[in-house]
Amino acid sequence: MTVTAIIVAAGRGTRVGGDRPKQYQPLGGRAVLGRTVAAFAAHPRVAGLVVVLHPDDADLFAEAMDGLDLAVTTVPGGATRDASVAAGLMAVPQGTTRVLIHDGARPLVSAALIDRVIDALDSHPGAAPALAVTDALWRGAAGRVLAPHPRDGLFRAQTPQGFRIEAIRAAHAAHPGGAADDVEVALAAGLDVAIVEGDEDNLKITHAQDFARAERVLRERDMDIRTGNGFDVHAFCDGDGVILCGIKVPHDKALKGHSDADVGMHAVTDAIYGALADGDIGQHFPPSDPQWKGAASDIFLKHAVGRVAERGYRIAHADLTLICERPKIGPVAGAMRAEMARLMGIELDRISVKATTSEQLGFTGREEGIAALATVTLVRP
Repeated sequence: MTVTAIIVAAGRGTRVGGDRPKQYQPLGGRAVLGRTVAAFAAHPRVAGLVVVLHPDDADLFAEAMDGLDLAVTTVPGGATRDASVAAGLMAVPQGTTRVLIHDGARPLVSAALIDRVIDALDSHPGAAPALAVTDALWRGAAGRVLAPHPRDGLFRAQTPQGFRIEAIRAAHAAHPGGAADDVEVALAAGLDVAIVEGDEDNLKITHAQDFARAERVLRERDMDIRTGNGFDVHAFCDGDGVILCGIKVPHDKALKGHSDADVGMHAVTDAIYGALADGDIGQHFPPSDPQWKGAASDIFLKHAVGRVAERGYRIAHADLTLICERPKIGPVAGAMRAEMARLMGIELDRISVKATTSEQLGFTGREEGIAALATVTLVRP
């Protein structure tokens, strides 16, 4: 079985508006048609790609494919959709046994939907995705409702519509033209077409507002949420205060460390690195390097925050727990939150600083040092 996708993109798409056909307008930084072609090119079961273009759109298509290293056959389209499909069918590579015919203006087609159509062709000469109509239907005229219309057995058609190659070629050759889609052509030839489950996100860009909906789908689909944990411990030594989250807290001891030993900031920094799968503080700022001796820990935190931005993420939330008997954290927790929010460039309500004791158990209970545990959530986009 060899599958070729025919992407029909020869229309003008004037209802969308703009200075170019809708399939060449940008969607999430890439032309609509570029996204459509890439979706099929990335599918492991699709061996060939034929794109049917308007004769005047060669330059627009080259621009849409910029940055995509794909082997694509192009063919000029006809005056109608079915004429364009017929041209695409004549251009499929030899050895093709099944074709998927898809609208170029449906850029959000999923791999799972493509699989469902291909699988259905094992037992049917044709298959197409559709969604059952769930809204009440009316017949109307002149802005008035004339009568209800039953919705039982009604579906909203989508693409790709799949067929065994010889069957759909013969169906198009025999059809007089003017079909709304390839299922109509297939039914006119007596072909059995299976309905497979469609996808609400597989929308067709038709009107200007459809771009906003498609952008929302892309944001949800491409969202990457990561969570990292950080843990740090520093022992007490002689001193008159500790640095916690950038705030000097009076105490009868200090914290011992190569840098300023800000255990809270270190835990948050390591949590950020962890969410990025980007090592830890020791890898970025080796304690064996004398330049970091006594360094302020905000250097480390700012570096981690910068890595977040470089990778296209944002910090959605950070939660820090300081574990110690003394000093008391509650009176200075607000100042710590404010300083951390400032350093991290996030809103105050996106960072939490709290404390607990270990009920006089362990090294923190014996007041030998302070431990810190942090969790950070990153989101992209």
